[in-house]
Amino acid sequence: MAYSAEVVRRAKARLAQAKADRESENLQHLQQAYEALPRLRQIDQQLRLTMAKAAQAAFTTGGDVHAIMDQIKNENLALQQERTRLVSANFEEGFLDDSPICPHCGGTGYMGSAMCECLMELCRQEQKKELTLLSGGKENFAQFRLDYYPEQVDSRYGASPRAIMERNFQTCRRYATTFTENSGNLLFVGSTGLGKTFLSACIARAVADRGYSVLYETASHLFSKLERAKFGGSEEDRQAADKLMACDLLIIDDLGTEMPGQFVTAALYNLVNDRLLSGKPMVISTNLNIDELSRRYSPQIASRLHGNFARLTFVGDDIRVMKNRGI
Repeated sequence: MAYSAEVVRRAKARLAQAKADRESENLQHLQQAYEALPRLRQIDQQLRLTMAKAAQAAFTTGGDVHAIMDQIKNENLALQQERTRLVSANFEEGFLDDSPICPHCGGTGYMGSAMCECLMELCRQEQKKELTLLSGGKENFAQFRLDYYPEQVDSRYGASPRAIMERNFQTCRRYATTFTENSGNLLFVGSTGLGKTFLSACIARAVADRGYSVLYETASHLFSKLERAKFGGSEEDRQAADKLMACDLLIIDDLGTEMPGQFVTAALYNLVNDRLLSGKPMVISTNLNIDELSRRYSPQIASRLHGNFARLTFVGDDIRVMKNRGI
């Protein structure tokens, strides 16, 4: 699960801030307790002293070392018991709990070289924030409405639009809920207003919720990003373009709505071909059929989209028009 460097950076910053906040809160509570109970400060000072005595005794060569260590141990135990009684009698439970923000990694975010679950969860949250900014909403599969699609059988398809869209919906939901880095590719084909963008966003959100890195881009925004990176863009632009190859799932919405040109054709071919060669999944939606894709871009691109993507055809009436009419 390859989160982008920016997502990881933001997640690490949040974890570091949370760790610092926890430590500051613990220190404030301890100072309040010392002011309320001076004896507590004395006990903590004595506990530190017994630890120093134990360290010194460990290197002592003369005398009865075991007897000295037993005495220090008893002193330490008595002090701890007195401290526990004082704290429980004067403060609510957990007031002086100085446990780290994460019991597994201590708030570092890593267990050895592996990312801890606490940092992974923050990465997931940052990934979802990024998707919300890109897709502009909070779409999920529970909001999908089949009643917008006609029940009458369409002779062109040998089935009703509702039946076809129900199959598409189930395919998309299954793809998202079982997604792995080897899930393959989906191609959404159909006219405007039939739910392609909505289901693309649903997939993006569900896959990101499962901890995978997802990039959701409209075609026009994607090609603008690639063009800036290629022709004298900043380091930030180049890093943004690199994410298109590095992410676990790339979703390109509304392919065919961008301005056409040689650069767009070459960039699309390279991006699709490189991700296919590396086995990285894609979801692409377009208003164009395979023949139109071939004419607009190239037969090579159309061939890859036709041969390496599971195609879902979206049918029915324009839902945006129906919503505007109050249907």
